[in-house]
Amino acid sequence: MTAPGRVGVIADSTLQGHLLSSAVKSQGYQVVVSTEPETLEDRWLETDALDLLVVDLSSEDRWQQFLDDLLERAEVPILFCDGQAPARTDALYPKWERRLVTKLVSFIGKPAAEERLEVIPARPPQVRIPQPREFHAIRPGDRPRQVWVLGASLGGPAAVKRFLDCLPANLPVAFVLAQHIDGRFLDTLCGVLGRDNSIHCKIGVDGEALRHGELAIVPVKYAVRFRHDGRIQSTGAPWEGPYAPSIDQVIQYGGEGFASACGAILFSGMGNDGAIAAPRLAATGCPVWAQSAETCAVSSQPDSVRETGCVSFSGSPEQLALQLVERVRRELTQNPFPKHPEY
Repeated sequence: MTAPGRVGVIADSTLQGHLLSSAVKSQGYQVVVSTEPETLEDRWLETDALDLLVVDLSSEDRWQQFLDDLLERAEVPILFCDGQAPARTDALYPKWERRLVTKLVSFIGKPAAEERLEVIPARPPQVRIPQPREFHAIRPGDRPRQVWVLGASLGGPAAVKRFLDCLPANLPVAFVLAQHIDGRFLDTLCGVLGRDNSIHCKIGVDGEALRHGELAIVPVKYAVRFRHDGRIQSTGAPWEGPYAPSIDQVIQYGGEGFASACGAILFSGMGNDGAIAAPRLAATGCPVWAQSAETCAVSSQPDSVRETGCVSFSGSPEQLALQLVERVRRELTQNPFPKHPEY
């Protein structure tokens, strides 16, 4: 049998075949496509060829005989789509893709795409941003002026590491990282990201306060919210949908907990996690940024958010860091840092 995650897409139009195959491939699955069901090769139906067939036909009546033969002969599971895929630019696309991914995972599990944290090199950052004088008066342990959600998947740890390594000390910002990863590697991720920079990394647990200059990595096994006093609160329930942690949920809860003090940055990754909540956050006036496609290991995740039209700035990890520091510096110049900021 082939490695898990090999999917055959059967559609009766080139457009539908393209939309379906692109959505499946963006999740890390291997994909083969047929847009001529009547000429489908017999080898597609064999157990050792594929792990799943995804079928989307515009007219069941037209293809009834083909479907009867397929159900009788196929030796692999078949997933029938319940409606034509919307265009990628359609506002309904992220939810459609999310439903598809949930079904894929339930049939054949998540694709085997592991993040190798040990290969992230320890090297000096390409850019080390000098500490602006506006940051000098900021006291250790203060509540942050802003809270930024960082969303990342495959290729994300290396990108987030590059971003954090550029940041100066006393940055009055707290970060919350939603990283798609096996929960067994959270401690390793924490150690890698906090190495040789001014950011203190920790696992975000129930009751933990967010402080400036810190990055809290949200847990994988259960969802967390953010209280208005800046503390993390466990929901006691697992993350919704196919992703754990759910970047969409973290962005949503960040906006609810921190209001106008919240921002979001989408880094390298597969899939479209974040594409539902990010536009809603941007609609409230909060900034949403994304790593540029050419600097990503895998760009489908930030690309999916960009396609919603909500991203106001794209750049490399270093450019994102520079943009953030300048934004905070300008804000401090215009509005002195409050003693007890309220979200």
